[in-house]
Amino acid sequence: SYLLLHGSFLTCGFHIAFLVTHLPGEVDLCGLPGSVASWSLAIIGLSNIAGSFTAGWLLNHFRGTYVLFGMYGSRTLLILIYLAAPKTEWTFYLFAAGLGFSWLGTAPPTAGVVGKLFGTRYLATLYGLTMLSHQIGGFFGAWLGGLAFCHSGDYLWMWDADALLATVAALLNLPIREPRVERGAVPA
Repeated sequence: SYLLLHGSFLTCGFHIAFLVTHLPGEVDLCGLPGSVASWSLAIIGLSNIAGSFTAGWLLNHFRGTYVLFGMYGSRTLLILIYLAAPKTEWTFYLFAAGLGFSWLGTAPPTAGVVGKLFGTRYLATLYGLTMLSHQIGGFFGAWLGGLAFCHSGDYLWMWDADALLATVAALLNLPIREPRVERGAVPA
């Protein structure tokens, strides 16, 4: 279960680094002004706030693995919709709002599942190792995006890879055996 969690979080890093690094280039390829890229990144940041709060709320009602499945699955759908949509300013803004909602929203459920799997005594170390896999994915997302652009002049195969990896990340969370945590009575 822990290794499956690493795999999905590696994909998260891939996805985030690819977008942060190469979204301005994608906007430029679509013939839109650079301000669209900067506004899109700002919208991702703003949507991030709502997404993180929503992730916390969802964790009070659903298992963390199901929340992660939904977030990664939503990324797949958003990428596929983006690829099919006309490339206008509003396409980028709506895409950014949707992606921003799940951007950092994966961190609380990932940490929560690690805590449920192993307890909180070594949570910092174990979540740190999970975060290392996120950073490795980030390296590959940024680097391969550059390679894709250098070899083909666009990011199409990276978008396809990103959608595929988001689907894999969603599915990796389903077999994780997340233990239930019994909540004790709170003293008055």
